[in-house]
Amino acid sequence: MAAPSVLFLGGTGVISWACTREALAAGFAVTVLGRGISTTRPSPEGCELLTADLDDDSFADAVAGREFDVVVDFRAFTPAQVGDRLQTLGDRFGQYVFISSASAYQKPPARVPVLESSPLRNPFSQYARDKTACEELLTAAYRDRGVPVTVVRPSHTYDHTAPPFDGGWTVVERMRRGAPVVVHGDGTSLWTLTHHTDFARAFTGLLGLPAAVGETVHITSDEWLSWDAIHETMAAAAGAEPRLVHVTTDDLVADDPGAEAPLRGDKSHSMVFDNTKVKTLVPGWQARVPFWRGAAEMVEWFDADPARRRVDAGVDARMDRLVARHGTRRAD
Repeated sequence: MAAPSVLFLGGTGVISWACTREALAAGFAVTVLGRGISTTRPSPEGCELLTADLDDDSFADAVAGREFDVVVDFRAFTPAQVGDRLQTLGDRFGQYVFISSASAYQKPPARVPVLESSPLRNPFSQYARDKTACEELLTAAYRDRGVPVTVVRPSHTYDHTAPPFDGGWTVVERMRRGAPVVVHGDGTSLWTLTHHTDFARAFTGLLGLPAAVGETVHITSDEWLSWDAIHETMAAAAGAEPRLVHVTTDDLVADDPGAEAPLRGDKSHSMVFDNTKVKTLVPGWQARVPFWRGAAEMVEWFDADPARRRVDAGVDARMDRLVARHGTRRAD
């Protein structure tokens, strides 16, 4: 019997790269379509690579006459893009898996932990609203035409290249040199961080699964950490003593209006999730990688090459400015 085939639209991102590896290990015949080869996350051995741009005719040319058991779309962000994908693929797939986002959930959340049935309403983030609109299009396609759709909502998923701060590695470098770092609010809101390999193991269990068709599933770890604890864990991995300065979300947004979407639309709220649904669909799955281990992986990767430890001068200057302005005042 031939191995089940899966087409990944995008395959070199934090999430998609791990999913590519896991799907290969699970016995899928994996095809990855993208615009080129990533030097940070090269496609694993064993993949078929297709070079094309999803937003022009090269996509249709690359998949012409081909059928796939599963198509996974990591690179659709608007309803127009989803509609174009479905039109191009026609009926030549057995399951279309759309990568949405937990950012789409109601902000602030009316209740926690968040369920897949929780309302979708994020007035602060255009990205989240676009993902919601994509889901609505796909729900209608499933309901009206029987298009075999599965929607997956990741939350904050990371790998060794991606410290979980808006300032990235710059925040770690500041902690190492003893400089204070800014934490939004009072640092006590809870956040859920998921290692990409944990996400990939659950995700792969949904591929080709009849029970997943027509369903929406979020995949996150069950480890809930405060933002103070996230900074402290990262500092410990880097051998640093953190100096945390708490600044209100209002003050951060006043300093940089672009911070509104990631803060009011996500990180200023406690976002924890009930993973009962994915554990029911993929029996035996649970997240295995605690954040302290993920933090150690990040530090090891960045320290392996000094060129990776770049400091963003803009982020550095902004933190200095915020600390000077708010460092002596208690945050609400």
